[in-house]
Amino acid sequence: MKRLKVMTVFGTRPEAIKMAPIVMELAKYPQYIQPVTTVTAQHREMLDQVLSLFNITPNYDLDIMAPGQNLFDITHRAMQGLHQVMEKEQPDLVLVHGDTTTTFAGALTAFYHQIPVGHVEAGLRTGNKYSPYPEEMNRKLTGSLTDFHFAPTISSRANLNREGIDSANIYVTGNTVIDALLATLNQPYNFSETGLANVRFDESRVILVTTHRRENLGEPMRHVYQALKSIVEIYSDVEVVFPVHKNPLVRNIVQQELGNLARVHLIDPLEYQPFVNVLARSYLILTDSGGIQEEAPSLGKPVLVLRDTTERPEAIEAGTVKLIGTSRQDVFDHTCLLLNNKMEYEKMANACNPYGDGKAAGRIITAILNRLGYIPDSPQDFVCPKK
Repeated sequence: MKRLKVMTVFGTRPEAIKMAPIVMELAKYPQYIQPVTTVTAQHREMLDQVLSLFNITPNYDLDIMAPGQNLFDITHRAMQGLHQVMEKEQPDLVLVHGDTTTTFAGALTAFYHQIPVGHVEAGLRTGNKYSPYPEEMNRKLTGSLTDFHFAPTISSRANLNREGIDSANIYVTGNTVIDALLATLNQPYNFSETGLANVRFDESRVILVTTHRRENLGEPMRHVYQALKSIVEIYSDVEVVFPVHKNPLVRNIVQQELGNLARVHLIDPLEYQPFVNVLARSYLILTDSGGIQEEAPSLGKPVLVLRDTTERPEAIEAGTVKLIGTSRQDVFDHTCLLLNNKMEYEKMANACNPYGDGKAAGRIITAILNRLGYIPDSPQDFVCPKK
């Protein structure tokens, strides 16, 4: 049989983190697979950090990022570039990840070329097409174009079944972010070059905070930061590490509410390796990020999600995550509960992690090779490991 040409397509830092294990796994099967790695560079600098960390050199780099880009610009430039690459390479399968504009553009371009699509991290849903925006529709539209659905959890598979996707085309694999997380934490690291050398990780309870969602811009973020200010003023053993998103709308509010506050460390966004090491040494997490909801439970860190909806209900059901919204009082109350009540904290910290065991990429590539007739064995579905 001829070698299977598999093209991976991604463009942002979160995609790169979650696709890096796939790229590395594809390289383990040179007798079966010819990998082609293509990045749109929808995000340039943050993408490059991850490529460097995992020693990935793309075959094609479309470098589409431009100042002031909007969703129309990203979609148009991504599809134009991907059309040229796919026309030249004629891959047998295109793998996309998650819910970015690059994801949808990659799936649609592959469809126009009549190339099968594999969707890594398939089946996440909130049920509200504007929350998160545009991610919810990116993943739904991608799902409609997909031939191989690699669902991270049983709940994700159920979402796909409700939309009429045949279970024969769905594989429950766990999430590749856990593969990337565990591989990164296995590497030695210290904080001397990150501006975090003065954080008292061993003496304080460190709260890691990230906010960036469009729906939280403005007053919702302000309310979160006001609650944090009150918490730091009340708890002398609490420090906050806050990698502040580069969006000026975020930075302005952060400076107004938390600037020059003792024990609040406002820093630039961290590269992936220092970030996961901060994650591992933090006491609890406040975030509106989707990926952190998956990563932190692997490390026994409770997560308070600063959103009204989540496409990751498994963590809520498992008890590793709480959805608390953005009101000042709710953020204050839920954070204080975990700081005051050791039993509540331990309940979240020791709950089953529903997102992965570090073997998702292996299941995905095994599924592809089995389905296309290269190997006889199909992968077993991922099952949440018990602590």
